[in-house]
Amino acid sequence: MAERLFIDHLGHLGDGVAVTSGAAVYVPGALPGETVDVEDVVGNAGRLRIVQIVSASPKRISPVCPHFGVCGGCAVQHWDAECYRMWKRDLVVEALDRVGLHCPVADLVDAHGAGRRRAVLHARRGTHEVLEVGFSAARAHRVVAIDRCPVLAKSLDGAIKVAWEIAEALGPSAKPLDLHVTATDAGLDLDVRGSGSLSTALVSSLARIADKRDLARLTRHGEVVALRRAPCLRMGNANVQLPPASFLQATAEGEAALARLVLAYCASANHAADLFAGVGPFALRLAERMRIQAVDQDEQALAALDRAASTTSGLKPVTVERRDLLRRPLTGPELKPYDVVVFDPPRQGAESQSRELATSGVPRIVAVSCNPVTFARDASALVNGGYRLIDVTPVDQFRYAAHVEIVALFEK
Repeated sequence: MAERLFIDHLGHLGDGVAVTSGAAVYVPGALPGETVDVEDVVGNAGRLRIVQIVSASPKRISPVCPHFGVCGGCAVQHWDAECYRMWKRDLVVEALDRVGLHCPVADLVDAHGAGRRRAVLHARRGTHEVLEVGFSAARAHRVVAIDRCPVLAKSLDGAIKVAWEIAEALGPSAKPLDLHVTATDAGLDLDVRGSGSLSTALVSSLARIADKRDLARLTRHGEVVALRRAPCLRMGNANVQLPPASFLQATAEGEAALARLVLAYCASANHAADLFAGVGPFALRLAERMRIQAVDQDEQALAALDRAASTTSGLKPVTVERRDLLRRPLTGPELKPYDVVVFDPPRQGAESQSRELATSGVPRIVAVSCNPVTFARDASALVNGGYRLIDVTPVDQFRYAAHVEIVALFEK
């Protein structure tokens, strides 16, 4: 039986939230100020389904994608742009408020640019063993088959078609596949995960697809199947040859926007540590001005960074260290040589590293984060250790999704 609800606000995952009997009820697709009739659906992760929008918000707009609401990639395509921007900035403000931190938060920086330059496409056998290639459905394990995606950059043109071809070629393996595709300066770089061991005939079939589609590189679990050109990206003055399925910021403009903020906060430094450095989007740019110690757990990423630094003229010295900073953070004494530390951890944040930073005497710390909740937790540790939160800037490179990046400056 349908129930009528008034939507009070948008939650941190992009669901409409109604408050009934003092409890929050989540309604995907509903917007603040709307009255909706909803029903419970088994297997909908505790969220209610809209039966009818009784009273629509004047800020409701038409989604840009026909798969919106079914595909799990986007959460908020149906809301006025200004409302969406305010909500995304407020995700950061509210996370800081919950831990008692109050600092001016800048306006949201739009870093969608040309669109996302990397994607992970999934290939699964669905109903009646029909092959489906696309993105995961919202709150479900099935795949929504797609032939286009409006948030992908033009540089990823052809990625979906080649993913379908590879999935069809590997059909005899009958295994779920994840296809990591990245747009590089040399063309598409694609890594296939989940195929298991392949026969010589299937490997040859993949190589032919790579040749026909002019892929820069095709790998399977990191092993090269076909290499026509080294997949590289410019980072500042350096040219980085990417490891297979390498982590990158989602958009080129997102990386550039984050780097501009980081460089501005580090402008007066002479010696910096870049923690969770990856392939070097910050370290390689900072090295144009100062000495850098780059630390990360990923051996291949560090090797790519080191190779790029050693082959780029005009950089200050760059040293690299492989270290699991989540389990073995740099200690307060180890941090003494640096006049600025940049850290950009994964979504779980850097709780133990933040505690060590809080005990250090580093004059400036620049935090980069993709999760307001763990950022707020780590920021609280720094503030409790004697640091002052000076600036916070939210950056939006995941347009229509609930993800938001943050760059913040702390001073001792």
